[in-house]
Amino acid sequence: MKAIMLMFDSLNRHCLPPYGCDRVKAPNFDRLAKRTVTFQNAYVGSMPCIPARRELHTGRYNFLHRSWGPLEPFDDSMPQLLGENGIYSHLVSDHTHYWEDGGATYHNRYSSWEIIRGQEGDAWKGHVADPQPPPNINGERGQRTRQDWVNRTYLHSNEAMPQVQTVDRGLEFITTNHAEDNWFLQIETFDPHEPFFTQAEFQDLYPHDYDGPLFDWPAYEHVSETPEQVAHLRYQYASLVSMCDAQLGRVLDAMDKYNLWQNTLLIVCTDHGFMLGEHEWWAKVKQPFYQEIAHIPLFIWDPRSQITHESRSSLVQLIDLPATLLDYFGVEKPSDMQGHTLKDVITYDTPVRDSALFGIHGGHINVTDGTYVYMRAPVNQDNAPLYEYTLMPTHMDKPFSPEELNSAELEPPFTFTKGCPVLKLPARPWVNPFPFGTLLFDVRHDPEQLNPITTAEPHIESRMVDLMKNLMQSNDAPKEQYDRLGLSE
Repeated sequence: MKAIMLMFDSLNRHCLPPYGCDRVKAPNFDRLAKRTVTFQNAYVGSMPCIPARRELHTGRYNFLHRSWGPLEPFDDSMPQLLGENGIYSHLVSDHTHYWEDGGATYHNRYSSWEIIRGQEGDAWKGHVADPQPPPNINGERGQRTRQDWVNRTYLHSNEAMPQVQTVDRGLEFITTNHAEDNWFLQIETFDPHEPFFTQAEFQDLYPHDYDGPLFDWPAYEHVSETPEQVAHLRYQYASLVSMCDAQLGRVLDAMDKYNLWQNTLLIVCTDHGFMLGEHEWWAKVKQPFYQEIAHIPLFIWDPRSQITHESRSSLVQLIDLPATLLDYFGVEKPSDMQGHTLKDVITYDTPVRDSALFGIHGGHINVTDGTYVYMRAPVNQDNAPLYEYTLMPTHMDKPFSPEELNSAELEPPFTFTKGCPVLKLPARPWVNPFPFGTLLFDVRHDPEQLNPITTAEPHIESRMVDLMKNLMQSNDAPKEQYDRLGLSE
């Protein structure tokens, strides 16, 4: 048995033809939908990039206890468990955050791995002199922007693009090992994450009049650009999705060439979506996690059931993917893994959960039952109390400072830390959702979330609060998370 997972980053389901989009040219996603099961009710869990990868390994929510950080010593790791049971795993990725301090424990859980350099602000090529970007560069600024502009001077053709090289290496693995058995390949590209940089062959798919400043990397802020700039950025994103589509097509071609459909599980997924000016916001962190972020695309081909060109409405999440892979290879799921195998969802659309929790550390805690989305905000303006619980005190790209560690306390074990006490540290969250308040939406009848439900229907909120608390309790959420939201344990 074999399995391939092709994972994109920041892929917005509203920009894919199988989910109703007619403005983005992505024929291979249509081709994919005809060969797989398309999930209509898939949601994120822990946000953003690396917290989502921790879920991909552990199959459990982590945003209630921890912000961005490495795998912990007590964490279960899906690829490591596969390896311990005779299943070879290989990671090929251009996702630069894997090789920073805050993600440095993930890639070594695979049997082998490859890194492709050059995405975003990856500290790749060394130029002492400042680069010369176009004047009036718009959007994101800072050291990552400077480094990105250096990197772009080396990405002079489609073949040189990190995404293409990532798929090249994935196809090399398939070519080398297609006749072997018992392997899992994870091809993971950072695209279509910002900056939305592509070569001309994809930009030319979306001709439009634009004479403004360079704008392909929006800041994580309110939209302040002109309508022309907003439209231009959406075209830039679309061109990058079309590039992703082309690389997806190459993977599907390999599935055809080597007849892998007979014995190879295929998962095509993303970690989260992206705001492209909806609700007057860019990106995915500061604002509430509207459907453009939280409601994600997911496609799976299971050679055991061989079901094609069908949709599934059952509520699923990213935490279900490691359980699905373990089950596929006949490996027992650890007791701390909260996700569920999707085998029967694929075959019969059998529900595996009645609700799903999602969020970012220190942000709204969100819950959905597939009909309603409830976003619970803190009751205090200072968004307190809030703590980090970790044995791996690193931020995204640097360790915790001595000043932060000076206030550390030793906390008794949680149910999932395998008897290990953990450091308890005051948190410095990226976001404060207090100004947005608590929100409730009926996403079946209001999918764009334009009309929040008011307190005139308190029975709905009460039921969603119960679902939220049940999931928090099963995750052994820290007491202060209830206090922060004004909930009783």
